[in-house]
Amino acid sequence: MELGIVGLGRMGQIVADRCLDAGHDVVAYDVDSDAVEEVTAAGARPAETLDELAGELGAEKRIWLMVPAGEPVDMALEDLSEHLDGEDIVIDGGNSHFEDSVRRAESTEAGYLDCGTSGGPAGAELGFSLMIGGPEWAYEECTPVFDAVATGPDGHDRMGPSGSGHYVKMVHNGVEYALMQAYGEGFELLHNGRYDLDLEAVARTWNNGAVIRSWLLELCEEAFREEGGDLGDVADHVAGGSTGTWTVQESLEQEVPLPLIYQALAERFASRSTGDGPGRFSRRLANRLRYGFGRHEIERM
Repeated sequence: MELGIVGLGRMGQIVADRCLDAGHDVVAYDVDSDAVEEVTAAGARPAETLDELAGELGAEKRIWLMVPAGEPVDMALEDLSEHLDGEDIVIDGGNSHFEDSVRRAESTEAGYLDCGTSGGPAGAELGFSLMIGGPEWAYEECTPVFDAVATGPDGHDRMGPSGSGHYVKMVHNGVEYALMQAYGEGFELLHNGRYDLDLEAVARTWNNGAVIRSWLLELCEEAFREEGGDLGDVADHVAGGSTGTWTVQESLEQEVPLPLIYQALAERFASRSTGDGPGRFSRRLANRLRYGFGRHEIERM
């Protein structure tokens, strides 16, 4: 299958590499020429502009956008619009707000798929989890590349109509916030409690058969191994928060109580107003976990 990829950051590069490894033809574009050169060396065909990318694709264009949410998505769609018709497909693989995805689907002539993407840089080896919304015909047409980019056929599914993919990913991120908060609070009590514990050993033991084992807990183990049981100079500062904010806003509109997710979001905001010093251990662990799954920069003291 021939696929155009717009945006070759960490996640876009993985999409390109996994498609190439699966034998798909890739035409790649990014404003960073070095990123284009890197994926070209792996076997993709380069494009210097979006017009050139569209021209390189066949009559039925399949284009995967991996650009930052918001205005960059709208700008890319505007630049591509003259090249797209009802037989073409555009996939938005970023963290767009689901209402923006509904608007874009209604205003874009091509079949529009909103694709929530989870897995972070680890997806380079394992594949992503893909939550996809939009027309069923477009989803089925793109199944071969979804199989390649995801962990396999079980790693992706069509959630429903336009907006549903990014809606499910939004709630996924809210759950992620709460899980990180729960692990952080548990390890904070162990760290400050009555025993002198090896937290790496605790995490390792829990990860081998315990009810609370998970990838996030594996990343806790990694954090204690690499930073030390006291987390070294990792700061009490947790970045991010947009998707968690959207989740809480939606819960208010739907009158569905989400106390755990709300509290986890509030802890993130509170972490940014603390003074100098070590602060809360739970927030410091959340800071380090964000690096583990997303390679987000670690704030340090």
